[in-house]
Amino acid sequence: MRRNKNYEEYCSVLNTDTFDKRRFKEIFEMSQGLQKLSDKAVLPTFEPLLCDIWASMYKMKPAIIAKDVDSILSLNKLLIEVIVADENFASYRNFTRLNDLASAISAMKYGEKTNQWFAQQLEKDEELKEQSRKIQLILRQTQKQKQQLQEADRKIHENTMIELNGKLQQMIQSNSESFLQAMNQARQESMQVRDGLKSLLGGISAGNAEAELKKVPLRDKILLAEKIATSKKMKEIAEWAGRFKKIARKKQKSKQSQSVRRNGVTNGNAIEKLLPVEFIFYTHPLTKIDFLRRFSESQTMQFEQKRSEVLKKGPIVICLDQSDSMSSLDTQSKGFTLALMSIAKKQRRDLCLVLFSSHTQVFRYVKGKIGATEMVRLSRTFLGGGTNYALALDEAVHVINESRFKQADIIFVTDGENQVTDSFLEAFNKNKREKAFNVLSLVIGCNRNTVEQFTDKVIEVIDFDDEGTFTAFEV
Repeated sequence: MRRNKNYEEYCSVLNTDTFDKRRFKEIFEMSQGLQKLSDKAVLPTFEPLLCDIWASMYKMKPAIIAKDVDSILSLNKLLIEVIVADENFASYRNFTRLNDLASAISAMKYGEKTNQWFAQQLEKDEELKEQSRKIQLILRQTQKQKQQLQEADRKIHENTMIELNGKLQQMIQSNSESFLQAMNQARQESMQVRDGLKSLLGGISAGNAEAELKKVPLRDKILLAEKIATSKKMKEIAEWAGRFKKIARKKQKSKQSQSVRRNGVTNGNAIEKLLPVEFIFYTHPLTKIDFLRRFSESQTMQFEQKRSEVLKKGPIVICLDQSDSMSSLDTQSKGFTLALMSIAKKQRRDLCLVLFSSHTQVFRYVKGKIGATEMVRLSRTFLGGGTNYALALDEAVHVINESRFKQADIIFVTDGENQVTDSFLEAFNKNKREKAFNVLSLVIGCNRNTVEQFTDKVIEVIDFDDEGTFTAFEV
């Protein structure tokens, strides 16, 4: 037994090296989730176990040490053996190997399920539960005071831990099936968190989620992963964002293709623009040589295509109703907003979000970029209260008066009804003419009469998942 080891050190039952331990320590310090797990751990050797779980996912070739494992870590060794022996583990490592983020998420979810499983088992055995609690208190107190236990006391406590480990190992062996079920659930939840993270951080370009993830600092990715893992609301926002981004991608692609129109016939050698008759010339033996000559000289007939004038791609101002009645649509609205941000980010357009009810709160995102902390803040924000159109529109005009938003258009979203004065309408519409901005309004199940008075185009929808809402993605 290695008597000189402190329990708090990252003692390992795997072939971890100095780099592995240092890297895990860095990730542990980035992750509030891992730290909280360690603080409420049921097992005395939980933190070294977390390191080994992470290493088993991350290392290229993890291997369990066959000999010379500290007796205090015998339980950790058994747990790692059970985890890596699972029939799905090898294929799952294709997802986590040499991937800091995936390994960190996995360590968090596997650690969480391990903690929960042992807590449930110990509830059935009060004596074992109390013994585990006492050892935890001793270790934490020693760590807090940064003092070494006296050698005689160390032997007593180590022997107690070894005895506890033996009983816990018996517990695992007697309930291995339920423990494996817990680990399978951890694996599935890790994948869900990863998918949610891609939905939040990925753009609207097809297949760019991985590339976008690589641009985000690991600390921010871990923060968002933990929020998705622990917050039902954040998870739902991620799901809606992913759905809406796919739709936005199709809308933007459709808009681009529709912006090109045929405008007569010209000469050239662009295959995709050739007239159908030229393909007939190419396939006929008598005209093929002449076709090839004309094609090489750019003299074949092709459609002349000109781009239709597209709407200006200036900044976007979103006025989003957050009165009490919008609470049931909050996660949808946040996913919808994140999809619009992805469009703005791809097209390098500034975006301003004006949340309104009986008061307002304004968020500005330069070129559509939103950081992890801002995303968490946005997900947690809901104003509540009544509905005040004039307040929201005044704020939007104030934003448009700023130099970087001077060419902005407004997307106005509401599910409530509110009256505005004639004097307000006159002033607002005058601003609209002078600043040359447009207003697109999405009216969710309410009267459109007031909105029509300040809007260029009104679309009535049932909720954010209504087909009409997707018109906003053509901005």
